[in-house]
Amino acid sequence: MNGSVDYSKVRDLRLYRNIGIIAHVDAGKTTTTERILFFTGRKHKVGEVHEGEAEMDFMQQEKERGITIQSAATTCLWDLDGQTYRINIIDTPGHVDFTAEVERSLRVLDGAVVVFDGKMGVEPQSSKVFHQAEKYRVPRLCYINKLDNIGADFYRSYDSIVEHLTDRAVPISLPVGIESSFSGIIDLVIMKALLHKDDDGKIVVVEDIPSTLLEVANKYREKLIEMVADVDDDIAIKYLNGDNLTPDELRNAIRKAVLQLKLFPVMAGSSLRNKGIQAMLDNICRYLPSPFDKSFTVDDNINNIEKIYFGEVPGKNPVSDEIITRKLVEDEPFCGLVFKIMNDPHVGSLAFCRIYSGKLSSGTYIYNSSIDKKERVARILLMHANHREEVKQVRAGDIVAIVGFKETRTGQTICDENNPIVLESIEFPDPVVSFAIEPKTKSDLDKLGDALSKLVNEDPTFKVKTDQETGQIIISGMGELHLDVKIRMLKDDYGVDVNVGKPQVAFRETISVEGTHRELLKKQTGGAGQYADIQFILRPRKRGEGYKFIDSIKGGAIPKEYIPAIDKGIQESMLSGPIGGYPVVDVEVEIVDGSFHEVDSNTDTFRICAFYGFKNAMKLCQPVLLEPIMKVNINVPEEYVGSVTGYLSSKRGIIKNILQRGKTKEIVAEAPLSELFGYVGDLRNITSGTASPTMEPSHYAEVPKGLMEKFLGVDSK
Repeated sequence: MNGSVDYSKVRDLRLYRNIGIIAHVDAGKTTTTERILFFTGRKHKVGEVHEGEAEMDFMQQEKERGITIQSAATTCLWDLDGQTYRINIIDTPGHVDFTAEVERSLRVLDGAVVVFDGKMGVEPQSSKVFHQAEKYRVPRLCYINKLDNIGADFYRSYDSIVEHLTDRAVPISLPVGIESSFSGIIDLVIMKALLHKDDDGKIVVVEDIPSTLLEVANKYREKLIEMVADVDDDIAIKYLNGDNLTPDELRNAIRKAVLQLKLFPVMAGSSLRNKGIQAMLDNICRYLPSPFDKSFTVDDNINNIEKIYFGEVPGKNPVSDEIITRKLVEDEPFCGLVFKIMNDPHVGSLAFCRIYSGKLSSGTYIYNSSIDKKERVARILLMHANHREEVKQVRAGDIVAIVGFKETRTGQTICDENNPIVLESIEFPDPVVSFAIEPKTKSDLDKLGDALSKLVNEDPTFKVKTDQETGQIIISGMGELHLDVKIRMLKDDYGVDVNVGKPQVAFRETISVEGTHRELLKKQTGGAGQYADIQFILRPRKRGEGYKFIDSIKGGAIPKEYIPAIDKGIQESMLSGPIGGYPVVDVEVEIVDGSFHEVDSNTDTFRICAFYGFKNAMKLCQPVLLEPIMKVNINVPEEYVGSVTGYLSSKRGIIKNILQRGKTKEIVAEAPLSELFGYVGDLRNITSGTASPTMEPSHYAEVPKGLMEKFLGVDSK
């Protein structure tokens, strides 16, 4: 393990920083993390992503593709103002196909650094991760990177953050020079220039601000103080009185505003050129929250309000469902959230866990309150990318990997059995792309099943099922790249080579009109018969609203104990619609009448009756096929805009916007997924390799009637 460090010397949780590095793909996240490890002494040689040497990109595919595929964790120490801080870092993927890795990381982090490309500014995925962090109330610093690159523009990039993300963003540092002349930053808190005079960037010289930059520095310092004054009364009074602010007063006010999500400081730098990293580390320690400072929200369903908790994590009592909390300290009962499962070739299954309260020791048992099971903690590991350091005990604020769990999965709560609590889980989007696969040799079938099971446990957005009609194994994920990576993992990690069929689209079915149906199940077979009678109204719902069940039975026409069985039968029936056997979505079922038999009725008869009743009702309500529509963002030089928009139109795409992005244009469009397979290769040909495309699921829409038969014909083969 590189540079073994005694992390136990940092005992005060106020000196912990659990942070994530998040961004659009290729904005420089992993390079930034590598520089942090270099400057904190965690490693002594800088690893370059483009040379396949980045410590945090340890998968073979990550080295080959030059992108981050799975989030990686590490720990380092940083000295500031006479204190040693412990920084736990998670480096996350930027590609939209791996958004689940970002989602689960943000769920357990206290703060984040959002990295932006200084030439591109806000890009599609940087916007998505910024708002994912908003959902989990994660305070953020913004870091405008790559200011040494040709075409970089700090001020234009900053304006894009204000325009597209938040008007509460404000610079706390400015660049000195730009492109090849970028030589350091201006610190707007102390109003000094921090210049790098050596190649490796370790020596920072503090000088007066160059006279040519003094006017712009004063302008942005004034803007910083104005925005802090908006959220801090003490600063506002001093500002209005014309009093000077000390650096400590300003820093304390910035920290207070950042923790309340009312300010997002913006920093300048170039990670590749080692400029601005030390200032970033200082700012991480000064402004991002300790575990004590993190805030959480929870829906109070009883009072129908959203509550905010500071310094304690809310959860629910697994028995009463009432909201309970744990203070984020080590003398509280233990609780933690498992946010990632990873299969390690050396130790087996690793459960990555954020510990919110109490202490945990190896060799003990914990309680999984999400599934009502006990699990043994065989070993506890601190992770540094794919290196491991075993520890005997960990406590509130730590992010660790646990060896020994058999049944625990992502999003589940582990806690003290005598003080159970269930923390908020993690929601993941449904997959939209599917491939049919089969092992190249029959002897690999069992090995394939075992490997797929492990991949499903690791990744909540990766699904596997067997087609009952064809016997084919169907894998589903967030995009073609996502599934390509999984197929490669089958070969590299598990030694299973597979044949891959054409991509398939995750169609859905729904209804277009309301209808009333009565279903009667009545059979006599000599002994006890079967009887159930249900009348219900089937209604369409808006896209994305899902399934709703309403019990409007009056006067005991159907006994209460049979109602859950009716609901269950309908949901079982919804798994396969009448058009193409696709799942049914966005419908409301209201049970209004029915009858039962004292002897021949039971929960099974009503479940079966509801199952067939729903299928028959669907046919009466003009069922329609729905297809996934993708949001497509393409950065492209201006001369290719016409060719790309024409191409998208030929794919049933709708152009929503065309934005200026530095010297390129960003085309924002929506298009059906079924038309977009292979579109990355097409765009490369159209734009001579200059296009930078991304896509992510947007919504479901009705398939045009003229195409429905074509799709059903393709998918029924």
